[in-house]
Amino acid sequence: MRAKVGWMPKAVVVIVTTLIVFLSVAAWAYTCPVVIKQAEDLIKKAEAGKVTPETRQMIDEAKKLVAEARAHHESAKTKRDHGDAVRKARTAVAFAEEAIILQSP
Repeated sequence: MRAKVGWMPKAVVVIVTTLIVFLSVAAWAYTCPVVIKQAEDLIKKAEAGKVTPETRQMIDEAKKLVAEARAHHESAKTKRDHGDAVRKARTAVAFAEEAIILQSP
């Protein structure tokens, strides 16, 4: 009877660890669309302002990065793939924000 009690806590630890791993990957997968949407919204805001040749380059770069982020997210197989998608989307956010800042007097 003592042997049966000993394996139970180990099984619980294994199950909980497995759930944590799966949930963390799911969390990354959920984060991608949120950051991509944020980048798209900022790009639209930047395009609605006074676009100069300087800000046009930033907006175009942001659009390119959002497209790459979406592709990474859609083809993601690992946590690293989702991380790449989030990183590219956040970089697109930075370009769009900079374009917005440069448009204001």
